[in-house]
This record gives sequence, C-alpha cells and structure tokens, in this order.
Amino acid sequence: MRKSILVLSLFAASTLAFAEDTPKTDIKGNTNINALGVNTNAVAIGKGNTAKNAIGAIKGGTTIKGNTNINALGVNTNAVAIGKGNTATNDIGTIGGK
Repeated sequence: MRKSILVLSLFAASTLAFAEDTPKTDIKGNTNINALGVNTNAVAIGKGNTAKNAIGAIKGGTTIKGNTNINALGVNTNAVAIGKGNTATNDIGTIGGK
C-alpha cells in the first residue's frame, strides 16, 4: 500500500514537472500588423538548433475572432541550418505555429 501511494505521488509530481505550457493567443476584435524585415539573417550551427525569422507572425495556440490584416514584407531574408538535427524557417506573415 505504501509503495503504491509513493509511486502515484511520484508519478503526479513528475507529470506536473514535465507538463508543457501551451502558449495561448486569443485575439478578439480587429488586428492590423504591418511588418518589414530587411536584411534579416538567422543561422543555426551545431546540433539540434533552430534558426527562425518571423516577420509579422502571430504564433501560439491561436484563436482569432474578427478582422485580421497582416501586411508583411521580407527582403533579403535568410535562414540557414548547418549540422545534425538543425532546422531553418522563414515565417513571413504567418498566423499560428510553434
């Protein structure tokens, strides 16, 4: 009985410790975003790294109600990933994501 209570309490504690917070984005109403990115660079070198350029992006767990206007422009935007397990992304005018 004591072992099962100990195991359950350790399991509950570890679940709370490793629980991931989900980003919440809740926009109600009108939203206007004008973004300009010129000569933006992101570089990931090594192992398991991420290079991102996000210009005019609303990210997270997105819920948008109402009118939304995003005007985004990326000029000379580069994202480079070198190495094992690296990622490179250019998110220009993106709604939602990681």
